[in-house]
Parts: sequence; structure tokens; C-alpha cells
Amino acid sequence: MLNLTKTLYSELNPFSQNLLKVDALHDVYYEVCGNPQGTPIMFLHGGPGSGCNPTQRRFFDPDFYRIILIDQRGCGRSKPLGCTQNNTTDDLVRDIELVREQLDIAQWLVFGGSWGSTLALCYALAHPQRVTGLILRGIFLSRPTELHWFLQQVSLFFPEAMQALCELLPENKRHNPIMAYEALIFSDNPAVSVPAAIRWNSFENSIMTLLPHPATDKETNGEVELARARVQIHYIQHHCFVGERDLLTEAKVKLSHIPTVIVQGRYDMVCPPTTAWELSQAMPHAELHLIEDAGHSAMEVGITSALVMATEQFKHLLA
Repeated sequence: MLNLTKTLYSELNPFSQNLLKVDALHDVYYEVCGNPQGTPIMFLHGGPGSGCNPTQRRFFDPDFYRIILIDQRGCGRSKPLGCTQNNTTDDLVRDIELVREQLDIAQWLVFGGSWGSTLALCYALAHPQRVTGLILRGIFLSRPTELHWFLQQVSLFFPEAMQALCELLPENKRHNPIMAYEALIFSDNPAVSVPAAIRWNSFENSIMTLLPHPATDKETNGEVELARARVQIHYIQHHCFVGERDLLTEAKVKLSHIPTVIVQGRYDMVCPPTTAWELSQAMPHAELHLIEDAGHSAMEVGITSALVMATEQFKHLLA
């Protein structure tokens, strides 16, 4: 049985922060912290659209790992913020490879949660020779069933969250909230787009954990909220640019040699556990840890502990 007693490492600051010009339009932010001579590990955030935060540096032993975090196109500290032009999954995979080359890293461990798990798999499929291992959480493959769950069927468990999402919309548009919110969030009028973005993001935030999390007094940054919502809706409306691919079969064929740990909350309402289970069946060498008292958030105690345990496990595999 998994011993869920691990906690995050202490807070730490980057020793390097950079913007990398990846095309004529986009500059991608990346940061490096931990041990400059350590084993490289690359963190991929979720969303799409969320960006990285300082807590995410703390899954990794800073004495052992050289920790690289990347804000994907349009996200976080990357520029231009919220831009969806030239912003596809293939673009993000190329950006990751450009960061690796910029840092002169031959191979690295790849860590991704939620949408980050999709991107981690896509990167590993494109560049398997560069990946020493995968740590994946809250598995999402952007299949129609998964998107339909998030945008419709989750109301079976969270009717009040869906009501809060849809009450902003006219009655005749509530049957397809993403189409209605796309029009609002991409409006040129901030008085329309920003409140809609905040409402859209609040919906996902409200279903992230097994138990309700207390409200915080954190100030809302309208520009950041708008960027997050625009990038997410852009990706969802294009099935995250992987909707035509069978990522399970691709992983079975191409990733069977890559050590993999999968961490999944049993009661994940954003990315239901069936996808993690199917991935573990396609990759039978992978370790699957179903956390019985957790939802989707990486900050739930059991999931946090399992992820830190995985990074500890790879210290021995990669030493």
C-alpha cells in the first residue's frame, strides 16, 4: 500500500528566469530552480491556460533535481498573454523541445497534471528518446466523452456549479455553455469578457476537490483570468488539437519502455478516473495509484503525497 505521508518541499526561488523567443509572435517563459547540476525534471502545468505557480516547484527535492517549469504559450509570464494565434499542442511540444535545447539537456523526467498529462504524453510520443520517465496526474486525453463530461454530465454531481455557470446566459444558450462563453470571453469589451472569464474559471475551481475548499480573499486579476479562459476555450473548441489521435494506442506502442507513474483521485470530477485506468491498461508497466479520498487537485493531501513519493522513487531509478 502507498504510504501517503510525504509533504511538499520547502519554498524555493528560481536561480534562472528567461523568456525564449519561439516564433515571431510568442515568447515562452521558463524558470530553473533546485540543483544546477541535478537530474533534470520538467513540469507541465494544466489548464490549458493556467500557467505555473511557486508551489509547483515544491514537488521535487531541490538538492537532487534541476527543476524546470514552463509557462505555455499565452499563459502566465509568457507573452503575449492570452494569445491563441499560433497556439496548438504541436506548437507547445516544439516549445518544450526548444527549452530543452536552450538548456543543453540531453534527457529529462517529465511531470504533468490534468492537461499537463496530455501534453506530457504528446511530448513523450514526439521525442521518446528525450524522456527518462513520466509522472502523470489526473489523466486527460481530450476525447469527446471526457469533454462532454466536463461541459455537461458533471452537473449530475454538481448541479449548483452548473447553475452558477449558466445563470449568466440567456435561457436559449444554456444548452451549450461553451459556445455562449466563447462569444462572451472573446468579446473586445472588457466589461463583458472579464466577468465572463471569471465565472468560467470559477466553475472548474468549484469542482476541483473532494470536499469544498474554503473561500479565500485573494485578489482577482482580470487580465490573468481572461487569458486563462481564452486559452482554455480555444483548446477545448479544437479538442485540444489531439481529438483525432488515439493516444492510448500510441502510448502502448511507443512508450512501453519509459518508466511511468500515474496518480489519480478516485473522485476526480474534472478528469474521471476511467481515463487513468485505460492509460494504465495501455501501459501495463506503469504504476497506477488511485487515491481513495481525493478529487482532481494536486493540492489534496493524498495526491500531493503520492506525487512527491513518485519524485522520490525516480531519484533511485535515475541515479
